[in-house]
Amino acid sequence: MAVKHPLNIVKMKKMKQEGSALSMVTAYDYPTARLAEEAGVDMILVGDSLGNVVLGYDSTLPVTIEDMVYHTRSVVRGAGNTFIVADMPFMTYHGSVDETLRNVRKLMQEGHAHAVKMEGGREICGAVETIVGAGVPVLGHIGLTPQSVNQIGGYRIQGKDEKDAQRLLDDAKALEQAGAFGVVLELVTEQVAEYITSQLSIPTIGIGAGRGVDGQVLVFHDIFQYASPYRSKKFVKTFGDAGTLIREGLAQYVKEVKDRSFPDESHVFTAEDQVVENLYGKGREKVNNE
Repeated sequence: MAVKHPLNIVKMKKMKQEGSALSMVTAYDYPTARLAEEAGVDMILVGDSLGNVVLGYDSTLPVTIEDMVYHTRSVVRGAGNTFIVADMPFMTYHGSVDETLRNVRKLMQEGHAHAVKMEGGREICGAVETIVGAGVPVLGHIGLTPQSVNQIGGYRIQGKDEKDAQRLLDDAKALEQAGAFGVVLELVTEQVAEYITSQLSIPTIGIGAGRGVDGQVLVFHDIFQYASPYRSKKFVKTFGDAGTLIREGLAQYVKEVKDRSFPDESHVFTAEDQVVENLYGKGREKVNNE
């Protein structure tokens, strides 16, 4: 296998100019990250979506900076030659400058991320400027922002009218001006996402934002239906039904343990008769003689 060299933000901008699409997937642990790197993904996102798909929460809000550091560190160990972005979780960049930079430092120094992702538009641009000024690449995230789901009224499609489209465009331009190296567009109408993409010099990465963006990102567990029960999503394509495969495999394992067909002869180790006799036979004789 050829050695894979990680992208950087300069190469990403060049890929946009050349019309070369960026591929991104989430990962939350070592084996998933390893597989993603071997598959050749351009970027890995350690998303706070781990709250939903790994930790069992009903939203991303309970995810802590310590959760993100732990999972980011695991991902970096599995994908050392891939550009890795770590999410800034809920309320970790809305306080003081010192607090924000302290949380960024944890993700970079302890988690070993290459960049951080932040949800929000113009309202977070001051924090983006500060973080970029400290030498840390920032990926923006607008449209449906799960950390603000209670404020925006649920999981709704964004950019369905002119006013909302203008808001998204203004936010995207503001993030670019603040120094973000790219912007994730989530659940944005295709026409609006395509127009925003045409107005920026930095890459856009879509999730449920149609075909006119510079790249795509999906949650690993969605790509492989690795959940129970799995809830299908219009913007997701299933590339392999791992959930059914694992469930059926586990059920077969339980059956064979119960009926004692596993392990069979091919799964056991044997010792020479003399070894067994020396270990147990003489011991029994000694006990009997006593």
